[in-house]
Amino acid sequence: MAIETRKIVTKITHAASEKKALDIVTIDMRKLPTVCDYFVIASGTSTTHVRAIADSIIDKLKESGERPWHVEGEREALWMLIDYGDVVVHVFGQDTRKYYDLEKLWSDAPQKRYKEERKVKKVIRKPAGKKARKTKPALKKMAKSVKKLRKSRKK
Repeated sequence: MAIETRKIVTKITHAASEKKALDIVTIDMRKLPTVCDYFVIASGTSTTHVRAIADSIIDKLKESGERPWHVEGEREALWMLIDYGDVVVHVFGQDTRKYYDLEKLWSDAPQKRYKEERKVKKVIRKPAGKKARKTKPALKKMAKSVKKLRKSRKK
């Protein structure tokens, strides 16, 4: 069961983000004469990180029934290419990405930087109850004991 191209791109960016990929960019290639509709570019900090990002992308898309047509660069992991037909994923090491600079090469195409969606937890503060009132005297008592102990050590 094939899923819509845009959904594939979204799943890829989320999978890369889950593995802390750096500087995730999508390039819309549909208006240019190329072999795919989208490029997704991401970076890893090491070869291990690059492999982990690529593996995460492959695993997440397999869950949706999408399998890559071809995977390149697994051995060296300086630049891994994952081909899904309409979407081609490039996972680079940072230096390799700077060297090839695909964003500049395809600067005619619309590019979008992925911004991680942060989940914000709502903190609810409960009013201090009887338990909180009971701990204050205990803390004061403890503070007095510490002061006495310090004074006795100084002598």
